[in-house]
Amino acid sequence: MMESILAGADQLFTLPTMLTMLVGVVAGVITAAIPGFTITMAIVLALPLTFTMPALQGVATLLAVYIGGYTGGMISAALLGIPGTPSALATTFDAYPMARRGEPGRALAIGIWASFFGTLLSSIVLIIAAPPLAMIAVKLGAWEYFSLVVFALTIVASLVGRSMLRGLLAGAIGLILATVGADPLMGVTRFSFDLRMLSAGIPFLIVLIGIFAVSQLLREVEDAEEVKAGKQLIDSRISFKPWAAMREVLSYPFNLFRSSMVGVFIGAVPGAGGSIANLLAYDQAKRGSKHPEAFGKGSSEGVIASESGNSATSGGGLIPMIALGIPGSAVDAVLMASLMVHGIGVGPRLIMDHADTVYGMFMAMFLASAMMLVVCLLSMRMFLKVTSVPKSVIVPVVLTCCMVGAFALNNRVTDIYLLLGIGVFGYVLAKLDYPLAPLVLGVILGPIAETNLRRALMTNEDWTLFFTRPISLALLTLAALSIVLALRYRFKQRRQNLALD
Repeated sequence: MMESILAGADQLFTLPTMLTMLVGVVAGVITAAIPGFTITMAIVLALPLTFTMPALQGVATLLAVYIGGYTGGMISAALLGIPGTPSALATTFDAYPMARRGEPGRALAIGIWASFFGTLLSSIVLIIAAPPLAMIAVKLGAWEYFSLVVFALTIVASLVGRSMLRGLLAGAIGLILATVGADPLMGVTRFSFDLRMLSAGIPFLIVLIGIFAVSQLLREVEDAEEVKAGKQLIDSRISFKPWAAMREVLSYPFNLFRSSMVGVFIGAVPGAGGSIANLLAYDQAKRGSKHPEAFGKGSSEGVIASESGNSATSGGGLIPMIALGIPGSAVDAVLMASLMVHGIGVGPRLIMDHADTVYGMFMAMFLASAMMLVVCLLSMRMFLKVTSVPKSVIVPVVLTCCMVGAFALNNRVTDIYLLLGIGVFGYVLAKLDYPLAPLVLGVILGPIAETNLRRALMTNEDWTLFFTRPISLALLTLAALSIVLALRYRFKQRRQNLALD
């Protein structure tokens, strides 16, 4: 093992490799910070550039883009209220309110440090527990996936806002939107109303950008006088030191550790991804907090949970890839392709046949995390300058980026029309006091739930298997407990409000 570690370090700690990793981190941060551009896009664009590099250098560069991307999505979430990537969705719930009350520097710094520690913890778990965790993840069948999604859907109870009915209706709208387009198993078009623009379905990213970006921009330009006067999106009054943010993040060790472990486990489950980990970690942090009422109003606990949770999926996603040759996400599939291009077979024997490359990848995770931290902390002042840009400038620029990102997704002009239509719909819902997060959650989880429910019943029509398979039963039990606790909390909150009245 020591020989493999030294061989990996010898390949990794060279000037060309470290330079390409640094460029990769910067590229990942910038790309993910632009609404509509995803980490997967950045990785796919970087892949051809790695073909001429040695194997470890190429994979390390892509890992750097990967890690930089998870943090970059938080920048626009905190400063604009628009998640740069799907995995930064829950970050908007508290980072943006914190920035709006005059603390954008604190919101960014807390997010950066939480991302750093989340990646660090997931890398440690990756090294220690890759094989056993991978074996657990690979045993999950369609029954367990469906039960996991049911558990994740109970998050809606935490995101409903002031009205449970409105929140549930928003979640139902999301589930309905997810059914438009081609049937996930049979490929038959449904609910398209003979409209070509709906025949391919409504892509999740279009919904995410429309609901959170376009509707947010419409709310920002409601007051024409403010726009004409050159008013800024955020009034940055309070300065904040990055080292103070580190101490604040470390002052919630249990929240940080729990959220990171949620990210590792969700990342290790093939197909789950950072968007689910982000929301689950946030939900668990809110339930376990001594001050749950502060969530959604600029709570540092919420920012820590969401950012450490989504960043920890970077290490978690590598667990099934390295141990079993199964990609945890689209990004991990690209990393597998990079290894295969260099003649390295991916599978259970990877760690035995190419131990130097695998240990080099482990070390690359730590190195990329450190690079991400330095790059983000040094560039914080530059990103904070966004807060001084007038609305009349930043709104059209961000809207243009959203439209470019929507088009680049599938190269379809109709996606731009869908984006604008969903954005206006999201604006109307927001004005009617409907929470938007449950809608997006429904769009994310709806297709996964439907696909796995149907697969399970097609494999075996016995519905009792959902309750007799141990992991599935455990997840459904957690889902039931989650609902009971959420209702108990809301009942308690209502009683307190009545007592105050």
